[in-house]
Parts: sequence; C-alpha cells; structure tokens
Amino acid sequence: MIASTDSSKSEASLPVVLVVESAEALADNIGVDLHEAGYKPVLAHSLAAGLTQADQAAPALIVVSRRLAEDSGLELCRRLRDDHNRVPILLMMNQDELADRVACLEAGADDYFLSPYRSDEFIARVNAYLKPSAASGEQLRFADMVLDLTQRRVVRADRIIELTMKEFELLKYLMEHPREVLTRKQILESVWGYDFIGESNVIEVYIRYLRLKIDAENEKRLIQTVRSVGYVLRES
Repeated sequence: MIASTDSSKSEASLPVVLVVESAEALADNIGVDLHEAGYKPVLAHSLAAGLTQADQAAPALIVVSRRLAEDSGLELCRRLRDDHNRVPILLMMNQDELADRVACLEAGADDYFLSPYRSDEFIARVNAYLKPSAASGEQLRFADMVLDLTQRRVVRADRIIELTMKEFELLKYLMEHPREVLTRKQILESVWGYDFIGESNVIEVYIRYLRLKIDAENEKRLIQTVRSVGYVLRES
C-alpha cells in the first residue's frame, strides 16, 4: 500500500493526485501507478474522506470513482464545485452512454475514463492535465473578454469567471481562432485529443455551461452556433 506522506523533500515536491475509490485494492493499484509515474498519491475510500483530503492534501488533480456508495462519486464532484474547488477532476465510469457523459459534465468533472482500469491510458490522461506548461504571461483577448494563460483566469468586463480546466481549454481554443467557424470534429481533436461517441452532445453540454458563465444578463453572446457545422466566436 502506498503511504500518503513522505518526509523527503523530493517526495514533498511531487504533484499530489487524490484518488477517491471505495475498492481498496484498485485504489492501491492506482496509487502504485501514480507513484511510478512521478506523482504523490493520496488515497480516500468514501465521499467524506475525499472531501477532507481535497481540503487537506492540496491535490493538483482529483480522481473519483462513480462507483462510490449510492452513486456518491457524482455527489462528491458536485460538492467540490459547490465549495469553489477548481482542481481538475477525472471521473472513472463503468459505461460510456450519453446520459453518463452528461451526468459527468453536469456534476463538474473535467473529464472521464472508463473501467476496467488500464494503467497506460490512465497515466496518459493524468499527464495531459499535469504536464508542465511554459509560463509565458500571454493573454488572449476578444471583445471585452481576457483569457490569462499563465494564471488560467478569465475576466470579462471586470468580472472574474471561474472555469473548470476543460471549460478553460475549450474557451482558449475558440479564442485562438476568433471569427473562424470550427467544426465539432476540430474542437474534439484539439481540446480533448480523442474521440467521443456521440461527440456533438458532449460539446453542446460544455458550450451551454460556458455561455452561462461568460454571458451576463446584458452582455452580447460571444459563442455562436453554426447549425449543422459547429461554433464560432464572434460579436454578432
């Protein structure tokens, strides 16, 4: 079993990944893979323990199993987001149906992966979220909205907007291609890097949430739908 603490300086400097999984043997296995990949795993086996460790361990990424008692994996995601926790969340799900994907996104998870657990696929997904990125101080601007790439922050009309990591990446991609009509396939390949079954539904859920967050009552809608094609960022 992987120890959750280590007094060495090198261990303390590793990115912490919190794993909330009720099956202890699987949690231990995931912890071993994370440790070997250069991360510091912290394990929890219930919703309550997950909430406590999310607050105490300062994780860089949270992995949640939907199979927690009475579907509380989704509840844990919702509770974290309600507490304004913006740490990326990966949800482990048993099946890949549209209703499951929508539930995942609406609960506040950034992404999901499927069981049975595959270590190489899982670590690749973790690396995609936690690999170092070059700090550039660069900002993207469109209309009255500013996206700060270094601080991963969005401001529109002096209003700070909180986004999940995947929402941020989607908005970033749109802002990198202003006034350009982007197909659903382009968006999936560039933001997710892999294909979803029923791809348009996933994108539509994210677009809906982005619009709710970036468009205030009297502000122009910046993300426009191009019927049967995709989306475009424009002012009219």
